[in-house]
Amino acid sequence: MTDYSINEKMIIVQYGIKKYESENMLVEKLKSILSEKDIQRSIDTLIGTQKVRRIGPEVIQNNESHTELPDIPDNLKLVIDSL
Repeated sequence: MTDYSINEKMIIVQYGIKKYESENMLVEKLKSILSEKDIQRSIDTLIGTQKVRRIGPEVIQNNESHTELPDIPDNLKLVIDSL
């Protein structure tokens, strides 16, 4: 696995959430890129900063009415496209 900064991990998770609203599916798809601990930590941080919201027990979504998705850095474009 590549070492990503905290911000890069959160960007990957946010774009993963945009594609997969089911938390279980998101974690499964991201396991090849990030550790499960990093995925959960990023989700918790994004929820705490209101960039992501939990809708029910298994559904999470970006809070696009509150904040916009960040721009994708060049080094993450391939990773995010492969989700």
